[in-house]
Amino acid sequence: MSHLSFFWLKAENEKIIKGLESEFCTLVKETVKHNTLSLPPIPEVLAKLHTLCNDEETTVRDVADLLLDDPSLAASIIRTSNTIMFNRRNIICHDLLTAVSRLGIMRVRDIATAQAIDELKNNTHCFEHECNITLSNSAMRSRQLAGTMALICQGFIKTSTKPFRLEPDKALLVGLLADIGLFGLINEYQNYLNNGNYLDLDIAICIFQHCCTEASPIVLKHWGFDKDYIEVSSNKKMPYCNEQNTSYLDIARMANHLLLFKNNDDAIEDHHVEMDLTGAEVMYELTNLSDRDFDSELQNVMKSCGL
Repeated sequence: MSHLSFFWLKAENEKIIKGLESEFCTLVKETVKHNTLSLPPIPEVLAKLHTLCNDEETTVRDVADLLLDDPSLAASIIRTSNTIMFNRRNIICHDLLTAVSRLGIMRVRDIATAQAIDELKNNTHCFEHECNITLSNSAMRSRQLAGTMALICQGFIKTSTKPFRLEPDKALLVGLLADIGLFGLINEYQNYLNNGNYLDLDIAICIFQHCCTEASPIVLKHWGFDKDYIEVSSNKKMPYCNEQNTSYLDIARMANHLLLFKNNDDAIEDHHVEMDLTGAEVMYELTNLSDRDFDSELQNVMKSCGL
């Protein structure tokens, strides 16, 4: 597949998919329409964490106590809270309560979810081999998009003459979770095959591409993620959002454009992105980096966040 992520499509692809007469495509659309899409198989502790975070009376101590049930996740949260990206004051903490307090309840949920989904994409054994490869490729593309979004945010902070309200750490998490609906789509495909049907995987992937912008927001809304996550996953601004400033969706579109350029993808001819003068300066600097330097910058971003 030539494109970097499941939710960025050329206009021609839309027309091709609309012309596909497929029983599976109809089933997927009905599943999305009726909000019955399967959720990713997240660990029990993470499911409880989502429930806690959606309760307004939840405290930092409640979250810390829950994380103690999963030593691996607890250690990961402490480690992440001490990384360059999340530890802006450069003060090392060694206990879980301080780590959760530093990050905030919702950011802990976002980090834990992003880590769990990344691990599932790379280590899942629930599906056929080809589907597992699709998930693994998605993990790679998601990390590329997320790292590039963080790089662009950092560029805005350095270049802008006005305070820049977007945060590189959130931009990175938004990018990592942008195509989370892929799990539900692949699960539907697996069920379709298990019921004695057949559909070529290449055609199924085209359907995944077409439906992921509808499927991903369903999962994120179910888990209580905010509008920034939902806008990027759907590649669409919310109708009631009248912001004039740069949004995380703008950053995602710029990041995708930059990755298309770096990968010499023909899709860039049909991909247009709007940006202000600061955005143009940031994009100019990043596009002029050599491939080696750009890859090094991406690696440094991922190392600096601990994910």
